[in-house]
Amino acid sequence: MTNVPNVVFKTRVRNDAIDGPNPFEWKDLSTDEIFKNKKVVVFSLPGAFTPTCSTSHLPRYEELYDQFKAEGVDAIVCISVNDAFVMYQWGLSQKAENVFLLPDGNGEFTRKMGMLVNKDNLGFGMRSWRYSMLVDNGEIVKIFSEEGYSDNCPTDPFEVSDADTMYNYIKSN
Repeated sequence: MTNVPNVVFKTRVRNDAIDGPNPFEWKDLSTDEIFKNKKVVVFSLPGAFTPTCSTSHLPRYEELYDQFKAEGVDAIVCISVNDAFVMYQWGLSQKAENVFLLPDGNGEFTRKMGMLVNKDNLGFGMRSWRYSMLVDNGEIVKIFSEEGYSDNCPTDPFEVSDADTMYNYIKSN
């Protein structure tokens, strides 16, 4: 088994002591803080606000949250190569209450996972390939990666990184 890459994510958290329209402060969040002594489902997608990510990928993980929790999952994390501001606004627009949206703004985690791809053909630049994984105490137990991994892939496969595939895997194991 392989451990998740050791990185520090740059996130933003609400601070009610800050007045104004942007009551947030920077918070570094380490891989250990996310994964240590926890069972975590992670899914990664090309970008916030994109069609498949917004209509299917994130919403279904949100819908199945309670079922995942009942199977012993401590957290569901969505990673995207987007900055913290974009991930926050996407979460608001999606009414995401259960899935933790984790920005990988520099793509460091995604690159170290071997999942960074060029999407210049869509004007996106470097983004994540679509995948999901089950992580137990920092160790990758199972990974579902979409077929066709490549730079400038002309399609956006979405067959095995979905919430139902991961849920069925966890339930049967």
